[in-house]
Amino acid sequence: MDSRTVFGRLGLSKRCPGVYAGEWIDRPDADTMPVVSPIDGNVLADVTLASEADYEAVARTAHETFTNWRMVPAPVRGRLVRDLADAFRAVKAELGALVTMEMGKIRAEGEGEVQEVIDMADFAVGLSRQLYGLSMHSERPSHRMYEQWHPLGVVGIVTAFNFPAAVWGWNALLAAVCGDSMIWKPASKTPLTAIACTRIAAKVCAAHGHPALMNLLIGPGRTVGERLINDRRVPLVSFTGSTPQGRRIASSVAARLGRTILELGGNNAIIVMDDADLDLAVRAILFGAVGTAGQRCTSTRRIIMHRRIAKVLVRRLLDAYAQIRIGDPLDPKTVMGPMVDREAVGEYVTAIRTIREQGGEILCGGRVLGGRTRASGCFVAPTLVRAKKNLPIMREETFAPILYLVEAGSLDEAIRIQNSVDQGLSSAIFTRGVEAAETFLSPRGSDCGIANVNIGTSGAEIGGAFGGEKDTGGGREAGSDAWKVYMRRQTTTINHGRDLPLAQGIRFGS
Repeated sequence: MDSRTVFGRLGLSKRCPGVYAGEWIDRPDADTMPVVSPIDGNVLADVTLASEADYEAVARTAHETFTNWRMVPAPVRGRLVRDLADAFRAVKAELGALVTMEMGKIRAEGEGEVQEVIDMADFAVGLSRQLYGLSMHSERPSHRMYEQWHPLGVVGIVTAFNFPAAVWGWNALLAAVCGDSMIWKPASKTPLTAIACTRIAAKVCAAHGHPALMNLLIGPGRTVGERLINDRRVPLVSFTGSTPQGRRIASSVAARLGRTILELGGNNAIIVMDDADLDLAVRAILFGAVGTAGQRCTSTRRIIMHRRIAKVLVRRLLDAYAQIRIGDPLDPKTVMGPMVDREAVGEYVTAIRTIREQGGEILCGGRVLGGRTRASGCFVAPTLVRAKKNLPIMREETFAPILYLVEAGSLDEAIRIQNSVDQGLSSAIFTRGVEAAETFLSPRGSDCGIANVNIGTSGAEIGGAFGGEKDTGGGREAGSDAWKVYMRRQTTTINHGRDLPLAQGIRFGS
């Protein structure tokens, strides 16, 4: 599928407006940004950027839309989201191909990301009839007490390049059934996917009479990003990105007493015990470390191997890495595509140099492939590193296909090594033993928001709440009761009697 076909099906052109507020805004004098494919260095399109005036137009429109949308019954809101799911199903192949062209992940992962949006919509449709509040027994006679949930307001969604569609879907589809409107600021590295998603959503929303429900702003952080995080009309900001940026955003939003969902860094480990099924473990490690060229927040960064099986596991990983097919991510035989851009390749090169300086042993990989010109794309060799448990760079998250191999003599030591980093997103253990598995899942086990047994660190399902602890931010998105952060809780008491008893037995006056 070529770019012309994809663009035609998704309504894109060589110049794409990057501002949507119920209608597309494209000023002739707007600054533009080229979108370069990491596959071959070709410019896919130019995108116009939002100004501060554009931000104000979008924010005002989103707030006005919210005041109407919040009064639509939740099950009716669910019908709109149901139609969104069908609209995304109709262009799953094309949108998945666009993700591949723009970001570099292989086609299976690109289409998988679109499926995640569809699955999230299906989940949200069911949720639209399940926004339950509790009923409590009052201590006062002839009183009824309960809680209810109301729409919150305009939700700001700031997404990263590595999941240019799915993370928007996690937020937008929940927010929609919860009665909120949205402003989406996508990563500047992947704006075309955001424009395509917004075009799909805009048609469905307009058909339901709410064209400005899901709005879009593409522009630099210093212009529109700062306005978004400091805008009191935006009570919730969901941010996916680096920990330093997350700290700054959390501080700014908290200063105005707003809410944040923070999905920040991950430095994920898999513990492989001496009784593990190594066939299963190797497959999970390969996908976790090499999928999306190591550019997932849930990518596997560290393998903590029991000393008894370390030699065997290393040999099997070397064999598996030797068979990884690297190349055009549009080719269905490709296992790993390029990194997102030359800047990402530079960070990979810097990390390899630091590993060598700190005494890590490069077992395979550790090099850039195909030259250093932009036209060659952004391909690197996936890398295995034999490391001591105190290798300093292992404490950092390097967004690249670099995997550290560390030995441990016991489960307790392995858990200590895993938990010794600042991040706490995803974790896994491979073992056949019930005791080891349950210890890993116990309060003295993994300190991460996600803990898996006999599956890897990547590939979370939307039914569970997604997020982590420590420097990962502590927010939760997607399934379970993550919907509650998009709403405001109201405790209500109704007196249906003729007396006015006070709580706690207080008597006041006559």
